[in-house]
Amino acid sequence: MLAVTIFVEQRYLRTPNGSIWGPQLGYSFWRNYLSVFDCVRVVARVLDVSHVSDQWVRADGDSVSFECIPYYVGPWEYLAKRRTVKQALLAALGQQDALIMRLDSQLAAVAYPYLRQHHRPYGVEVVTDPYDVFAPGSGHVLRPVFRLKFAWQLKQQCAGACAAAYVTRAALQERYPPSRGAFSTWYSSVELPEERFTVAPRTRFGSEGSFRIITVGSMEDFRKGQDTLLDAVARCVSSGLDVRLSIVGSGRTQRSLETRAGDLGLKLLVNFTGQLSPERVVAELDQSDLFVLASRGEGLPRSLLEAMARGLPAIGTRVGGFPEVLPASDLVRPGDVVVLANKIRDTLLNVGRMRDMSARNLTKAREYHQEVLCDRRIEFYRAVRQQTEAWLVKV
Repeated sequence: MLAVTIFVEQRYLRTPNGSIWGPQLGYSFWRNYLSVFDCVRVVARVLDVSHVSDQWVRADGDSVSFECIPYYVGPWEYLAKRRTVKQALLAALGQQDALIMRLDSQLAAVAYPYLRQHHRPYGVEVVTDPYDVFAPGSGHVLRPVFRLKFAWQLKQQCAGACAAAYVTRAALQERYPPSRGAFSTWYSSVELPEERFTVAPRTRFGSEGSFRIITVGSMEDFRKGQDTLLDAVARCVSSGLDVRLSIVGSGRTQRSLETRAGDLGLKLLVNFTGQLSPERVVAELDQSDLFVLASRGEGLPRSLLEAMARGLPAIGTRVGGFPEVLPASDLVRPGDVVVLANKIRDTLLNVGRMRDMSARNLTKAREYHQEVLCDRRIEFYRAVRQQTEAWLVKV
């Protein structure tokens, strides 16, 4: 019997009955690892609460448990709790477990020196790029330091892994290469089941000259670029375009974004929906004409692929895995409000282009069908298991 311990950056909530809840990466996700491992232990920051939103999903379940690390948000809280965080993290390391780190992760950075010192084999799943996340415009006062520090850490962690899986085909691999001889593959964390795909591309857009734009993403910080999108929509409105914007998600910056929308004169044109269930997200996508994700940093965003699977035309930025799923004509430089506004306006006013984008996006999204990616994912798990079993024989 071999368990796998997984370090993850996402934060979770625990209700009084001991259940673990999160906005995403629920039990159905963690259950994937059970195809190769006998049980799963997730190491994550967990906050005790009295109740959770109906939109959150249960994360623990049969053969999936959580090792709860003291909860913190941001670097200052981490520094205040770093000693207890490290103690809890090292205590959570199963001495006979396989280890996988979902990167970029501060918890993984704390564990890495211990793993290296004890020559523990581990696998990495690289899902985001800190060099892009902390690019100019991200708004954090320590951005330049974090950008170099976290990118360097990620490069070291990938180089020391026995197996590496990336959410991009090439972009993240070029910046954070695996070591020579290590198993390496790619697959998205987004595995779309058949029911998430629309039947056919869209042919009709807008209602009496009015258009709906949608963006989906966390508002914990500004990395998803909702601030840039608000500024771009304001420019579109001032040019005479009849457009509405739905912002799906939640987080610490939501209040400041709502204030920004008001200051831009968009209060009646922007709908902050909050966190929605997967089914309600699909409903919002189906009622929209254009998906925009103005991210400053990404791996390969789940929300983009889900929008493409619904046949939505989409605009993204030239970061992370975007260029692997969208053509250059549908991409803009992150933070460029003027170019983004022009791209939105030109796209919405060209029905032929919108139809082409819809058909192309639906076809591309099918490359991320659940069955297509399953084999690659299992090969990675098996590589980690084999290396761990070989190490256990030696010790």
